[in-house]
Amino acid sequence: VVGYLNSKQAALFKRMIWEGMNKDYDKGKSRKRATMAKKAAPAKKPEKAVKVSTVMDSKNRLSSKINYEALDKLNEELGYAPSFEEGTKSNCGSLCVMQLLNEKNSRDDEFGMKVMVRVKRLKPDRKIDQNYFTGPLPAFIGNMSALTLLSIAHNSFSGPIPKELGNLKELKLLSIGSNNFSGTLPPELGNLVKLEELYINSGGFSGEIPSTFAKLINMQILGASDIPLSGKIPAFIGNWTKLNSLRFQGNSFEGPIPTSFSQLTSLTSLRISDIYNVSSSLDFISTLKNLTDLALRNALINGSIPTDIGEYQGLQILDLGFNNLTGQLPSSLFNMSSLTYLFLGNNSLSGPLPSQKSNLLQTIDLSYNYFSGSFPPWVTTISQLNLVVNNFTFGSSNITLPGLNCLQRNFPCNRNTPRYANFSIKCGGSQMRGSDGILYEADDSDLGPATFNVTSTQKWAVSNVGLFAEKKNPSFVQNTLTLPMNDFTPTVSGLPPTTQGKKSRTGLIVGIAVPVGVVSLLLLFAVLYMRRKKSEKDDDEDLLGLGPRPNTFSYAELRAATEDFNPSNKLGEGGYGPVYKGTLSDGRVVAVKQLSVASHQGKSQFVTEIATISAVQHRNLVKLYGCCIEGTQRILVYEYLENRSLDQALFGRNDLHLDWPTRFNILLGTARGLAYLHEESRPRIVHRDVKASNILLDAELSPKISDFGLAKLYDDEKTHISTRVAGTIGYLAPEYAMRGHLTEKADVFGYGVVALEILSGRPNSANNLDREKIYLLEWAWTLHENDQSLGLVDPRLTEFDENEATRLIKTALLCTQASPMMRPSMSRIVAMLSGDIEVSTVISKPSYLTDWDFKDVTTSSFLMDNDTPSTESNVLLNRQPEWSTTGASPGIDLSPSPVNVTESMLTGIIGEGR
Repeated sequence: VVGYLNSKQAALFKRMIWEGMNKDYDKGKSRKRATMAKKAAPAKKPEKAVKVSTVMDSKNRLSSKINYEALDKLNEELGYAPSFEEGTKSNCGSLCVMQLLNEKNSRDDEFGMKVMVRVKRLKPDRKIDQNYFTGPLPAFIGNMSALTLLSIAHNSFSGPIPKELGNLKELKLLSIGSNNFSGTLPPELGNLVKLEELYINSGGFSGEIPSTFAKLINMQILGASDIPLSGKIPAFIGNWTKLNSLRFQGNSFEGPIPTSFSQLTSLTSLRISDIYNVSSSLDFISTLKNLTDLALRNALINGSIPTDIGEYQGLQILDLGFNNLTGQLPSSLFNMSSLTYLFLGNNSLSGPLPSQKSNLLQTIDLSYNYFSGSFPPWVTTISQLNLVVNNFTFGSSNITLPGLNCLQRNFPCNRNTPRYANFSIKCGGSQMRGSDGILYEADDSDLGPATFNVTSTQKWAVSNVGLFAEKKNPSFVQNTLTLPMNDFTPTVSGLPPTTQGKKSRTGLIVGIAVPVGVVSLLLLFAVLYMRRKKSEKDDDEDLLGLGPRPNTFSYAELRAATEDFNPSNKLGEGGYGPVYKGTLSDGRVVAVKQLSVASHQGKSQFVTEIATISAVQHRNLVKLYGCCIEGTQRILVYEYLENRSLDQALFGRNDLHLDWPTRFNILLGTARGLAYLHEESRPRIVHRDVKASNILLDAELSPKISDFGLAKLYDDEKTHISTRVAGTIGYLAPEYAMRGHLTEKADVFGYGVVALEILSGRPNSANNLDREKIYLLEWAWTLHENDQSLGLVDPRLTEFDENEATRLIKTALLCTQASPMMRPSMSRIVAMLSGDIEVSTVISKPSYLTDWDFKDVTTSSFLMDNDTPSTESNVLLNRQPEWSTTGASPGIDLSPSPVNVTESMLTGIIGEGR
């Protein structure tokens, strides 16, 4: 903007500090600021004009709505009489207004400084991105006909996209993503025929791509991820022959991928995911030999990988995961000159692995396929390799590969003793004993994990596990029966004949009777064995079916690991049952969770859900090793976290000291874990019970979220309206607690409460505190409204970062807004906490705090004595243990839950405003 300001205006400009997201923002990066061509002269009459040479207004703290009504009054208050250089031409047909927040002058913190510039010349590139403008995007922007670049991304604009943007026919770049727009893409954008780059990622709008976009034949880059675009992917995109980058990820498109895409020979980056209904093949990529980045993930791709894939010598990233690909891997795939990342997991590929690979290829995921054969030498040299759930040969040649026993579909990982140890016969003795102490000898633990190494133990056995791990010494037969092959004294020895008839007769009787008795006994056992096998048929069908199958443990294994679920090994009681510490026979320490509430799902559905949860892995999620499903038993086996739960660390008596950096990292890690569940995992998962006791801490005090995905096991219907609310009082979002309306924003609410607990070092309610401090959310808002937000910080923290704490408080207050639409997504929360974007302005105190009476929770109620709460919905709630600064650690949810809500409980919930 080129023009003049008088001395009063220049003084006002000097008081304004324009800089990046905050004073700590990416140290070393340039900071945007208004620069004055010369210092303001002392005020005189007439005012001496001061020339403003440059105003850069992107990546600032610009916020609030663009205010038009205040222009005339503002003009009078500032005494603004602008003058402009001669010869300038007007390319802006209206007033351009910016509202700037004064961040430095404490007297002006409460109001925004409005600066109106009557523009006579607007530069053809206009960026106001990475600010926090709110409200609708003004239609007058459509009058700036000379614009060639317009970027308004990373703001909080809302409402529909003005169709007037279609008047900017000189535009070559348009970036409107990362906003809160609604509605559909206006067809008028198809008039921007010179457009080369269009970025609409995370823009908020939905619907189909307008047919008028067919005219955008100069398009080179289209980024349209993370928006619910629907319908079919337009075939006319195949006519955009200049296109070199296309991203359709996280949309709602229906297949197939248009075959016309084969015409996009200039493409270097193609990313498409989450296609529904109709499948596609890879035939269309046969002409796209310039690709460097190809990701067709969860896109219903079938067929095989092209045999000429090796001709794509520029390809660096290939991701074809979560599709229906079949056939073998082309030999050239692992020898491509540029390929660095290869993701082919969750397909139906088969055959052996290539014997060689390029040194550049160091990240490979081939999990959940049907690969077989032995492992080539390169598997021990690669840095990132995932080969789980395949059909590789489990032989001596592979014994050095870590985790080898977990790499097969038909062999459960981490087994201990056989699932059902039936009998074994001691060799070389005159007696055969069983578990009843009479005839057979029972298995003991030294037989190892589903293994009978008969040459060393001198035993033979039958196990209905049906799987026997190989050893280097091939002295057994797999699958049903193992026998030693070395010499040993026979089980029944023939006695030498004698000359005495009686003795001979006795010997004859013994010689006949003993073998007959042994055979009869074996037949009897076989009958009992078959009966037992039949009774377990239903369980085995679930565990050995063709669908996804989790690792399974026997009930006997877990009883042994937990010392028969000894109370001394009990870690706590969660919302789904007690949790015990256990040690498996291979030495691993695990957490064993007994599900105490009957699931609504059948065995096969239960196993499928557990398999899905097991496949969801992230560094901030607790690993689920497997399950036990025998009879009515439903048990989950998790990794053990030595530092227990976050609520114990914050509110209990322990030796942990959570300083500020640790607490902030816990918050950031938890946010990343939830963002993965909401936006990246397949399927996407809403936790439903985000709270401090469901956040566990490992040895380095890194957070790991537990119990994710379990609430789905108790759903009656697959709908966003849940008839059973799983959660904990104090962390429940209002719309979920009262109406059963469930979205990922319910987790965001719970996260906001946890964030305040971590900051303050106290739980969300504490009856032993002063009345105004009992409820953490109410107290936080009281401090915020009185500009004393930092008074919320835990007094035990001797040092903390004020900027991070302030950013955290603002984020938590956004997370706990009454309307789910006003709560940010978890990925945006990660960006806010990391300082990548500024925290949005907290608009108002939530209605659930302002409308409900907190003064006397013992008498306040929305249910009269004669009211009866609805029984149509069952609400599953975990009572949060009452907290005391002197009490013992509450552990992991001490109360048995879920329970049905009674009238008195519901009255208390509503009365307390929670």
